[in-house]
Amino acid sequence: MSYRRPVPTIGDPTSAAERAQAPDAWALRDDLASLERVVGARRDIRRYRPDPVPDGVLTAVLTAGHRGPSVGHSQPWRFLVVTEAQTRDTAALMADRCRLRQAAGMAEESARGLLDLRLEGIREAPVGVVVACDRRTPAAGVLGRATFPDADLWSCAAAIENMWLTARAHGLGLGWVTLFEPAELKQLLGLPDGVETLGWLCLGWPDERPPEPGLERAGWSRRLPLEQVVMRERWAERDAPVSHLRAPDQGDVVGARDRSDDLLTVPGSLGVLDAVLDRVTALPAVDGRGTLVVAAADHAVTAYGVTAFDPSVTADVARATREGTSMGAVAAAAAGLEVELIDAGIGCSRGDLVTTDALDETTYAALLALGQQCGRALAEAGPVALGEVGVGNTTVAAAVAAALLVLPPDDVVGRGSSADTAMVERKRDVVTRALARVGATADPHEVLRRLGGGELAVLTGVVLGVAEAGGVVVLDGLATSVCALVAVRAEPAVAAHLVAGQRSREKAHAAVLRELGLEPLLDLRIRAGEGVGAALATGLVKDALALRRGVARTSTV
Repeated sequence: MSYRRPVPTIGDPTSAAERAQAPDAWALRDDLASLERVVGARRDIRRYRPDPVPDGVLTAVLTAGHRGPSVGHSQPWRFLVVTEAQTRDTAALMADRCRLRQAAGMAEESARGLLDLRLEGIREAPVGVVVACDRRTPAAGVLGRATFPDADLWSCAAAIENMWLTARAHGLGLGWVTLFEPAELKQLLGLPDGVETLGWLCLGWPDERPPEPGLERAGWSRRLPLEQVVMRERWAERDAPVSHLRAPDQGDVVGARDRSDDLLTVPGSLGVLDAVLDRVTALPAVDGRGTLVVAAADHAVTAYGVTAFDPSVTADVARATREGTSMGAVAAAAAGLEVELIDAGIGCSRGDLVTTDALDETTYAALLALGQQCGRALAEAGPVALGEVGVGNTTVAAAVAAALLVLPPDDVVGRGSSADTAMVERKRDVVTRALARVGATADPHEVLRRLGGGELAVLTGVVLGVAEAGGVVVLDGLATSVCALVAVRAEPAVAAHLVAGQRSREKAHAAVLRELGLEPLLDLRIRAGEGVGAALATGLVKDALALRRGVARTSTV
């Protein structure tokens, strides 16, 4: 007597005999060629069009990730889908900073190669997907993790690969960005303890169609390993980063790059300048003669012997600036810039940092508003270069930098102009005492009010005002750069409006520029202040803009 094999109504209907007879019968032969093409054509995309990704296509990509293999069927991945401009602007700034930090730790030739590479498209891609791994379940409670505790991370990487291939099949580009400090990205998205990120995925329609992997073509390496992961905007119900300003729209950013792509020259031929031009030409207010804004103020901290010059020099240089004969004013004239001098406290004896705050709340608010008004008014006239005059303000700027970057005084105090060893020791002591008095504070404006000075308050306002009006700010030395850092901490979108004119001799300047994610155009060891470096760099930017306008353009026909 024989019996029919019970065939389940759900699950696998095949028998062992059938599988033994045809072990390859499970193959999807009609689809193999397509799969092979998709796998072979997968690329790490860094350039994107601003066109939106349809919800159905996005869902298909996320569904592919959710269908990935997971240890013990634990499904540890979480996909945060990010479309908010404020979050993308902050993430892009984080990536810019990390890129410069990584380059700083490499050999010179490798560092130059790294800085030439385009490694992210966070601002341009219409969708960001941050892949997080929820590791809050104890490893011993998940089948397969007791022996391999990190298998949950491997599962998330496998899910990313599913997404990448699915995106490619739909014609989407996907790029994996790991230029983040994991703790910073985690804080930005409000991830709870026990949840780790695997990086940021840029997703959108590609604005490049590379025949081979980009880094392989650039001669960086033969091939990079495949890995990645996703979630909606942020974890749980945390508020988005508060920013009243917006960086350029994606369409403007991509459009600016489009206009540079058809120039009769190889891509990236101007090096750092090309990256700066792509960014500033996406801003609405870039053309025009431009202005050097010089803010001047005295500082009571000079009473502690932190400068080699009499405080009266501040008034002398300010007067020469007004007359057009100071170093900064002459440099501005050579660059075709107008000069705007702002008296932010010449002859005023305000707080000395060590025992009292630099500015009271009312004065700080008034100076900040004055700078904002000036910045908004000047932005439409072309790039705005920043300069400052204030005997003793290298000590002031070092204190602000130390507080903002949480650095010890030894890492921020430099020689300034004509200082000897004993004077440097006094500067270090003043900064140490000032930091101890103020303590830790997360409010960048409060840091500047208590440790800064009149010219720094005004210039911070100028940065905010220019950014609000869609203009370009060219920074000079440490003092102007800490102003920009305060502005960026308060309004992350400001970062898209900044150009680092130079890197000065001041010890903390390089650290501040890295925090801003900026590469300086000039590195001439300038100590002059007064906006000399910013004026020289602005002239360079204006010349480069004229170069782009005048160079022949190619055609696709």
